[in-house]
Amino acid sequence: MLGESAHIDTFARDNLPPREQWPDLLLDGFDYPDRLNAAVELTDRMVERGFGDHTALIGNGRRRTYKELADWSNRIAHVLVEDLGVVPGNRVLIRSANNPAMVACWLAATKAGAVVVNTMPMLRTGELTAIVDKAEISHALCDTRLMDELAACAKTSRFLKAVVGFDGTANHDAELDRLALEKPVHFDAVETSQDDVALLGFTSGTTGSPKATMHFHRDLLIIADGYAKEVLKVTPDDIFVGSPPLAFTFGLGGLAIFPLRFGASAALLENASPPNLIDIIQTYKATVCFTAPTAYRTMLAAMDEGADLSSLRAAVSAGETLPAPIYEEWMAKTGKPMLDGIGATELLHIFVTNRFSDHRPACTGRPVTGYEARVIDDEGNEVPRGTTGRLAVRGPTGCRYLNDERQKDYVLNGWNITGDSFVMDEDGYLHFAARNDDMIQSSGYNIAGPEVEAALLSHPAVAECAVVAKPDEARGNIVQAHVVLNEGHVGDDAMAKALQDHVKATIAPYKYPRSIVFTDALPKTATGKIQRFQLREVAR
Repeated sequence: MLGESAHIDTFARDNLPPREQWPDLLLDGFDYPDRLNAAVELTDRMVERGFGDHTALIGNGRRRTYKELADWSNRIAHVLVEDLGVVPGNRVLIRSANNPAMVACWLAATKAGAVVVNTMPMLRTGELTAIVDKAEISHALCDTRLMDELAACAKTSRFLKAVVGFDGTANHDAELDRLALEKPVHFDAVETSQDDVALLGFTSGTTGSPKATMHFHRDLLIIADGYAKEVLKVTPDDIFVGSPPLAFTFGLGGLAIFPLRFGASAALLENASPPNLIDIIQTYKATVCFTAPTAYRTMLAAMDEGADLSSLRAAVSAGETLPAPIYEEWMAKTGKPMLDGIGATELLHIFVTNRFSDHRPACTGRPVTGYEARVIDDEGNEVPRGTTGRLAVRGPTGCRYLNDERQKDYVLNGWNITGDSFVMDEDGYLHFAARNDDMIQSSGYNIAGPEVEAALLSHPAVAECAVVAKPDEARGNIVQAHVVLNEGHVGDDAMAKALQDHVKATIAPYKYPRSIVFTDALPKTATGKIQRFQLREVAR
């Protein structure tokens, strides 16, 4: 039974999936008051608890305390309500790289009772438009350095009423910043219900109509009070760093929610390349790092050259499976385990993981407290231990797609079916086998092959194409495109570059095919379906 909503704009609650299509929610041990605003708990409440002078965020050459962050987000919340007319339940899009201003805007919109949609700076106009239309977004806050694509989206959108710029640097000299300076530091946050929708997380790399996962205010705290508390054992002395975008729920949890929930600090990087991560870990003596195995490989090499990463007590690996050699080398050089885990946007964050006191190579571990996992066959029956099958999970968070027929594909008999194949051993530990779909995992990003194919097919030289994952030592996998050209076009290096540039201009640049193979024909079944398994064999 849902609590009484504080949303005046009821779009989010109206578009929850039918209750019978929800997964089972196991909420024992996660008790919150009926009225709960997650942003208040992460800022103003922390000030009340005595963390006001403690550093909350580090970024763009500045440290910001919990009191400063609370005041900053409260001023912006005033602007949203008083100047922009945001009412509880409106959807507010935020477009920015990882910086303190993005966190302040997310917190402010949440305090105002809005449903926040965080987006990556790499998204193009078409991708932004699909998100705006799906979520019927009315307001957007955008780093002024990234306005062009969103401004183009606003010109054609029938939903987006206002786009306001903020300064993502340390200067704070943009429209939103100037309006906020005139506002008081106290804001009476909307007393949302614990099960009011606070966040829409769009799944990375989705095909066709984008999928938006719906997360309640309580969900934002559950992932901290579960995984971060039990597994990471976060303390106020911790300093978090990492590469995942705040636009991804993995990044929002690891670089904002987790540290803020426990009075710790987060050092944010707009360009979180491995060299920059290494530098910030050394500079600020970071203790917890979230990134993909490919970045840890670079860190290991840097340690051989004298980099001092000894301050790290927790190296969290997710986004793609952790190869045993990286785990073993990290253990050998640091004496500390690398915590491999698996999460999903649908469940908000990591739900199966290794632990400091319980870890092993080539193993994803056991469920986080509060979650249950099993391995099933296509009919939903649990398979014998040691048998590969589909991973099914349930716990205090779970999949709720925004008005999407695909909800019933993800939830089966109350369980979330993650799309991954796993093996559970005799001791109950889970071992990753493969993805069940055409997702390509590259450097921590999920890239949908069909989306890249659609971008390629929009080029006049391309007759047919198929995209698969090609194993790559540095990135885990790269996107490889097999392309049939139209008559009159030559498959040479110049054409390969032209196609790569075209994809970069059409969809987010990180999705482009780093390898292009020109061919006269694609392998197909008698019914005309492309046999991608044959191409995968070639790619290996």
